[in-house]
Amino acid sequence: MAGEIPDLVALERTGTGKGAARQARRDHLVPGIVYGGGADPLPINLPYNALLKRLKAGRFLSTLFNLKVDGQDDVRVICRAVQRDVVKDLPTHVDFMRLRRTSKINLFIHVDFINEDAAPGIKKGGVLTVVRPEVELVVTAADIPDHITVDLTGLNIGDTVTISDVTLPEGAKPTIDRDFVIANISAPSGLRSSGAADDEDDEEAADATEE
Repeated sequence: MAGEIPDLVALERTGTGKGAARQARRDHLVPGIVYGGGADPLPINLPYNALLKRLKAGRFLSTLFNLKVDGQDDVRVICRAVQRDVVKDLPTHVDFMRLRRTSKINLFIHVDFINEDAAPGIKKGGVLTVVRPEVELVVTAADIPDHITVDLTGLNIGDTVTISDVTLPEGAKPTIDRDFVIANISAPSGLRSSGAADDEDDEEAADATEE
């Protein structure tokens, strides 16, 4: 299960319609709606500054939140739409969907790397290059992993780790069909430079022989 699901604090919106929405914006709030999950839609207001901070942080549409509304039970939600002002590009309305325990959602899951000391390539001075510190997976709302683990044991310089090398949690699968790279162990920069110099020397020798 996920270690921490961020809280998203909102207020229940008592009025409905354009008038209530305009009043919310005057009060530095962004109106929204929570739907799905077998319950009635719940109109809410979100503090403008807090929402803007979340949006600027990125991946708002693929982050699971614990929605806290005074007088309501906490519920897991995921954002399904953010409407923006066509001129200022600022949020004017947000749609959230309640999640059942069996709901399937796309989330970015953190990648942990273990056993670096058991990787011969790193012992030789190789550098672990992380291509994807997070991987987008389709997961079940009731069983969201905190991370996936990449075991570096036995890896040498030039080896790569792809998604097919990783044991994913039960019920989880990548959103990308191809076998993409997560990380690799590259040669240290000094060795790469030496190799390039050797190549140049070989080329010069070959040119001299041809002459």
